[in-house]
Amino acid sequence: MLEDIKTNIEKLISLYETEKQRADALQEELESSRAELAACKEKAIDLDAQIDNLKLQYAFSGAGDPALAKERISKLIREIDHCIKLLEK
Repeated sequence: MLEDIKTNIEKLISLYETEKQRADALQEELESSRAELAACKEKAIDLDAQIDNLKLQYAFSGAGDPALAKERISKLIREIDHCIKLLEK
């Protein structure tokens, strides 16, 4: 009887160790997935910004000249900055 209890305790300890290792592995996988998700979200935000910039560039490039579009965008940004400075006064 005492041997049976000892055997059962050893089995329980073994099962506990196995489940603890499994839980640790799952925790590492979860942390890795969260980091990957954060990186993907950041990349999506960057890509959305690039899309917006390209749409704006295309909208202002009546002649299809990217240099001209960049110049127009820069001019608009300077005007916006000037307006902001005026509002801050």
